[in-house]
Amino acid sequence: MLEKLGLPLLRRLDPERAHGLALMALKAGVGPSDGPFTSARVATRIAGMDLPNPIGLAAGFDKNAEVAGPLQRAGFGFIEVGAATPRPQPGNAKPRLFRLTEDQAAINRFGFNNDGADAIAARLNGLQRDIPIGLNLGANKDSADRVADFAHVFRTCAPHIDFATINVSSPNTEKLRDLQGKAALRQIIAQVDAARTDTPAGSTVALFLKIAPDLSEAELADIAEVALDSPLQGIIATNTTLDRNGLHSRHAGEAGGLSGQPLFEKSTRALARLYRLTDGTLPLIGVGGVASAEQAYAKIRAGACAVQLYTGLVYGGLSMVTKIAKGVDARLQRDGFANVAAATGTGADEWT
Repeated sequence: MLEKLGLPLLRRLDPERAHGLALMALKAGVGPSDGPFTSARVATRIAGMDLPNPIGLAAGFDKNAEVAGPLQRAGFGFIEVGAATPRPQPGNAKPRLFRLTEDQAAINRFGFNNDGADAIAARLNGLQRDIPIGLNLGANKDSADRVADFAHVFRTCAPHIDFATINVSSPNTEKLRDLQGKAALRQIIAQVDAARTDTPAGSTVALFLKIAPDLSEAELADIAEVALDSPLQGIIATNTTLDRNGLHSRHAGEAGGLSGQPLFEKSTRALARLYRLTDGTLPLIGVGGVASAEQAYAKIRAGACAVQLYTGLVYGGLSMVTKIAKGVDARLQRDGFANVAAATGTGADEWT
């Protein structure tokens, strides 16, 4: 009832202010608190982590790990906070977040605004992890060595997380996406992996890579090649897009990364291609346009071992998380799959 009343009110406010109020409400204990739905079908394992269900929260919602505790009780099977950079930074000038209501989408150009790795580590320190918690690793905009930034954030926060995601796919930090090339990727992965070896408890942290949806076939093939020949334990596909095809909102021309429903097909196609390129041997997490059980299930059948969502929450609220998990369970049962792993990739051909 609170959600039904609150969401329309929040959508009348400036989007970034509304998001801040949503975080305040979670801190105050307003929100779902029953914990994650689970069953033998939806409980799954990825990169050594046991998930009660495969529905995760994407990075960006809780940039500064302010509400990681309440979010663990909101129905998710895992959550990702951040992105974190070594030093605090304000991000890009406001306004930098736009709702595209007609398109059930959003455009953001935040630019890795966050309190810095030390502050985020302090908030995560001592937090009981009832579900896996990950951190999105970023680089400072003015950094002289962005490759070293990823390893620095990892070292600072590794004792307090279950997985870390190298984010070289945000479109809102100039030239960051250039680091998706083979040589740069190998260098970043090697440095973060060295930090895993050097950091107490670092070896238990799973290492993922988050990619853009705007990559060519050749670029996807390069990433698959690098990933398979590296310590990476998974790929998150995908981040936001620069594509603006088919939008109807007056905000369609705003600069930044587009997320939500218009991203679903593009991100799912990239996911399925990666599944094929890696022969299903590397865990993939599907993200982009997930706002229903049918879409989450489609991502799984396209090749995802788990999925993440964020923008869908703007329009559907946190109550949708448990609905999606239960809906995936029902679809697995309907189609005769014993678990998520049995369904993963069974529909990849439909997208490639």
